[in-house]
Amino acid sequence: MTVSGVIRYLTWPVMAGLLAGFAVLLFFPSSLRDTGNTINTPGPELDAPPQTLSYANAVARAAPSVVNIYTTKTTPRPRHPLLNDPFFRRFFEGGNIPQQQRMESSLGSGVIVDSDGYILTNNHVVDGADQIVVLLFDGREAEASIIGRDDGTDLAVLKIDLDALTPIPIGDPHQSRVGDIVLAIGNPFGVGQSVTQGILSATGRGLGLNTFENFLQTDAAINPGNSGGALIDAEGNLLGINSAILNQSASVGIGFAIPADTAIRVKEDIVNHGRVIRGWLGVQVQQLSPTVAAQLGLDPPRGLLITDVHVDSPAYLAGLLPGDIVTHINRQLVGDGRQGTNMIANLKPGDTIHVQVLRDGKSIDFTAVAGTRPAG
Repeated sequence: MTVSGVIRYLTWPVMAGLLAGFAVLLFFPSSLRDTGNTINTPGPELDAPPQTLSYANAVARAAPSVVNIYTTKTTPRPRHPLLNDPFFRRFFEGGNIPQQQRMESSLGSGVIVDSDGYILTNNHVVDGADQIVVLLFDGREAEASIIGRDDGTDLAVLKIDLDALTPIPIGDPHQSRVGDIVLAIGNPFGVGQSVTQGILSATGRGLGLNTFENFLQTDAAINPGNSGGALIDAEGNLLGINSAILNQSASVGIGFAIPADTAIRVKEDIVNHGRVIRGWLGVQVQQLSPTVAAQLGLDPPRGLLITDVHVDSPAYLAGLLPGDIVTHINRQLVGDGRQGTNMIANLKPGDTIHVQVLRDGKSIDFTAVAGTRPAG
């Protein structure tokens, strides 16, 4: 076959192949995508919904456990000065003067902590109340009774008799870190249940308000009426019971809550024993100034000077004396007197207490057995 014949022989197959390729490109463009092993970086999914940061799930988990508390009490009203005049007293048959009274109402918040109807709130919310009414998240109301109160922590335990209650999940404040997101739930100014958001600002705060203090500090807005409400983490677990604000008239971004573990222990002791059972060493202490502590060679410059030892107390039986300087309790450095008191109070009667003191320039270890802190 001649060359021209070969060309004519191949022309039609080549033309047919080109036409077939053009048809594939025109009608099936997706078939030309790379299906090999090439690594492709996916582009943004323009149709995907935007991701919104929200704590709605945490609130939905905790809010049904937070209640509004309304209290009323009767207080004497000062009588009119004219009733002190003998002339006007004659009109009341020689002193049968009518007693004047008025009703005062206040509000606060509380947290349902178990399905039996026990509610934690602040003692100052219910102090002196003649009647306590609890409004639940689902709209039900119930009159509450006081099971017990603890002045040392400003906590009170209430009880209501209702079914289908939702106890709040309990968190661990010791696992929380400064900077964690927290939410405060309560009834500020009586407007109804509200939620505010902030961070955990500090731990272990003392304000001198109560005997036993270990406050969590937060900048989540806490206002009058929030007392007794819940401070929760970003998952809806209870971290603390809102208790105090720096400014009593309005929130200034510095609020305080009683840690949840402290509150639950108070509740369990009150329910089981009628009062809070705390460990007791039987000493009175005074915090050393950093200057004096440094002069004594303490490093870090902290210590508690024992000023008095109760006779027959655990400290007395262990051999501690006035003038001893406590540097460690259970091998932990002591801070101020409040911290040392809390460390001992958190022990149970019968627990062993290791106390390290500085006496006459020498470090001495003592072992005592915790007693029961006297009531009051």
